[in-house]
Amino acid sequence: MTLLSGKFYLQDTVTVARELLGKVLCRRINGEILRGVICETEAYTQEDPSCHAFRGVTDRCEVMFREGGFCYVYFIYGMHYCMNVVTEKEGRGCAVLIRALEPLDGLTGTNGPSRLCKVLGITKELNGVDLRTKKSPLWIEKGEAPAETVTARRIGISSAVEYPWRFYIKDSKWVSKK
Repeated sequence: MTLLSGKFYLQDTVTVARELLGKVLCRRINGEILRGVICETEAYTQEDPSCHAFRGVTDRCEVMFREGGFCYVYFIYGMHYCMNVVTEKEGRGCAVLIRALEPLDGLTGTNGPSRLCKVLGITKELNGVDLRTKKSPLWIEKGEAPAETVTARRIGISSAVEYPWRFYIKDSKWVSKK
């Protein structure tokens, strides 16, 4: 499959969140490549009070202010990792949370942001990884555009839940919550 171009990640964050549906997240681990089709995403921009970048650059979210195409991994609830794709131009704190994958290559249990990280071995060690090269342990390839998608309110947050920035492939059984 073909790697996504660097220009893809420089688009508006909401556009990237929508267009990531159907793309294939790839993870090289122990010489093996594990893959899953991205079937659910959520967009976050620095103007959004629920975004980690809302209050500016911190040690935790510094990666979000890099040029689009990097991986932002954070730890929540003292036990789970979540993976995001950094978007837009350098200096803007924006990213797309990968909420769920349709498993390929025999994967299971990828219906949720922390679950997919656990299955793919995505931890803080991958924070800041460049997704724009197959030399990386993580990258995203082009896939098939889904026939139908759904736009919804975001979930799992306490502020700005009304933003219609959650996207998922209609009728996917891998979506975390419908």
